[in-house]
Amino acid sequence: MSYVVGLTGGIGSGKSAAGDLFAKRGIAVVDTDAIAHALTAPGGLAMPAIRAEFGDAVVAADGALDRAAMRAIVFADPSARKRLEAILHPMIGSESERLLLASAAKAGAPYAILMVPLLIESGSYRERVDRVAVVDCSEATQIARVISRNGLPRGEIERILAAQATRAQRLAAADDVIDNEGALADLGPQIERLHVEYLARSVGSR
Repeated sequence: MSYVVGLTGGIGSGKSAAGDLFAKRGIAVVDTDAIAHALTAPGGLAMPAIRAEFGDAVVAADGALDRAAMRAIVFADPSARKRLEAILHPMIGSESERLLLASAAKAGAPYAILMVPLLIESGSYRERVDRVAVVDCSEATQIARVISRNGLPRGEIERILAAQATRAQRLAAADDVIDNEGALADLGPQIERLHVEYLARSVGSR
């Protein structure tokens, strides 16, 4: 497998924007969030097990996961999160591994990005990456971005933040910090610098 950089950050931090900039440089980006969405879409491989575990109340009319209903259950019952993760995490892990291996098999693929929102919270993912890059901004900025992007109530966003690693925990685990407090244009030079560094590190790891 090629050199793998774990890219993470809290909700609204700008992980996807950073991932897009790596992708524009020809780097394979394996997004575990996208994998989870595919698994819970209409006809998704995880939906039969989720329906069996949580009932029809968490299944939308089109057969996809009703995310709002699932969030309500998870916030009300801490054990529900573990039951959901027990279904999804093995599937996400298997598919992300397959995609990373596929990217490594491509000629000229020096390194890959594994984008995991809960990388710090999950020890298993930390073991799968050579380096951790954290996209960082203040909690106030996270909340403002999520309200603007998703329209979620502030209280619900705060509950999501409370369930994630703290900013201090993410920064303590970071090998590299990407500052995304400012404008999107400020990300470009930081990603370019890290891209050059990861190219060098990937060559050195062979």
